[in-house]
Amino acid sequence: MNFFDFLFENTARLTKDFVLGGREKISYIKLWEDSLNLADLIREEAGENQNILLISENSVFFIIAYLAIMKSGNVCIPLNPAIELENLNYIVAETKTKYVFIPEKLKSKHDVSGLKVWTENDIVAKEINSGGRSDFQSWEFDEHRIAQILFTSGSTGKPKGVMLSHKNLIANTGSIVQYLGLGRKDIIEIVLPFYYCYGLSLLHTHLRVGGSVVLNNHFIFLGTVISDLKKYRCTGFSGVPSHFQILIRKSKSFTKTDFPDLKYVTQAGGKLHDAFIREFVQAFPDIKFFVMYGQTEATARLSYLPSEKVLDKIGSVGKGIPGVRLEVFNENDQPVKVGKVGEIVARGDNIMLGYLNDPEENKRTLRNGWLHTGDMAKKDKDGFIYLVARKKEIIKVGGKRISPKEIEEVIVSVPEVVDCTIEGIYDELLGEAIKATVVLKDGTEENTGRELILKACMKNLSKFKIPQIFEFKNRLDVNEAGKKVAKQ
Repeated sequence: MNFFDFLFENTARLTKDFVLGGREKISYIKLWEDSLNLADLIREEAGENQNILLISENSVFFIIAYLAIMKSGNVCIPLNPAIELENLNYIVAETKTKYVFIPEKLKSKHDVSGLKVWTENDIVAKEINSGGRSDFQSWEFDEHRIAQILFTSGSTGKPKGVMLSHKNLIANTGSIVQYLGLGRKDIIEIVLPFYYCYGLSLLHTHLRVGGSVVLNNHFIFLGTVISDLKKYRCTGFSGVPSHFQILIRKSKSFTKTDFPDLKYVTQAGGKLHDAFIREFVQAFPDIKFFVMYGQTEATARLSYLPSEKVLDKIGSVGKGIPGVRLEVFNENDQPVKVGKVGEIVARGDNIMLGYLNDPEENKRTLRNGWLHTGDMAKKDKDGFIYLVARKKEIIKVGGKRISPKEIEEVIVSVPEVVDCTIEGIYDELLGEAIKATVVLKDGTEENTGRELILKACMKNLSKFKIPQIFEFKNRLDVNEAGKKVAKQ
């Protein structure tokens, strides 16, 4: 089955709005029809099995183009609207693309002169002239065909293209709908960009069940998020760690606001420190908090921690989602014993087809039917998985191996701290010294913050784990997806 047909299997004729908001709206039936119209245009002009770029912020334009590309039997490549010219040129060359969807307002910002360009004007023109549209169905469509390629940062600095099939997308969407128990009454506030797999998963799940979405591309203005949650009676909110850290410790009103319709929140895209989870649950005891873990290579989601376990198993990313087998392997690709550290591996219908044009990396990452994530973790006696660190994140101080996450947990337990990043920097004597980069709450002096942090560290950490160097910043360094920018 084509992923498009899966999404609209039970919702194509709904007259309710899928996208809510003051800026733009669209109903299910219009979205379905406009996407089919555009899919027809794409097939007429490009045929099938072409790689097609989509450069746009979250919008109705993005959604229609995204759905239409996949429906037409082509491959969608969503890109960050702020993509640098060097990376854009690299991706164009890697994918051998000839086509791009881009809004008129972004055309002048990107050099797409060598490509066939479609803008919102083409969608409108096709809608007007859609009388002869062929309502092609694809129930016999090969679900193993590539549906999209999502580019992530690579170890060499060059983006890696993750190839996802229609089957991958169908499997992951169905699993998420199942464990979150989503339905037609669900409305989610989306602050995550659609070029990021987590953001796309929100679009997929709510489209599948007949829910609605509210698009907010301005998370930096916290008041708009709080207003949207109340105004549109949102039942769900999803974010990466920085979103929750900012809402909890930067916003003066979030934890004091009543959200009577908000049933649940989900958190993924990195580990949110335990202190923030506790603060959220304390402030909103009736709102379900789901901790999740995943990778683009897994079409978004690999595990979740049920909300009723969030305090009992705090710090855990839970167990595999429905349809996914999740294990922790040692260096011999054998399951580790309880409490021992190993690498998280996964298998299921959501695991990618592979990386574009990278057979060597495919051999390293996809071995014996398992996705090797590169994330280090351990299991408890009940089978719940706890992240430790990525292999490359371990710091060695005087021969001792240290996980940055352990130190970060202690520092962010200080209420005056919004965020902390621990890294190892070169030290002539110890090999590496520990540096803490800290963001303090507004109004907290650096000297006061340093004293409170050192007091917490001396109480909870061995002496060799206490940072020797501190750097204080005014804000979090995050990318457009809200994820912390990795140190180079």
